Amino acid sequence: MNELCLLSQLSEGEIGIVNAINVTGSMRRRLQDLGLIRETEIKCLFRNVKGNLGAYNIRDAVIALRNSDTSRIEVIRKKNGA
Repeated sequence: MNELCLLSQLSEGEIGIVNAINVTGSMRRRLQDLGLIRETEIKCLFRNVKGNLGAYNIRDAVIALRNSDTSRIEVIRKKNGA
């Protein structure tokens, strides 16, 4: 079964499906412009040692996001084979 979590909780290599974006204002618009909308698949590619920055693959583009932003994005974590 797939599990609801925050984007900031995905480990390297894990994939999630965007469920909700709880960000407002210009940051929400920026994320939407990058293709981060509900039901978009997103893969965590890298998390820095301190854990405050991550690289994510969204629609074949790699973007870096701060943990303060990813902790406000709900995703459905895909289990292997799901």
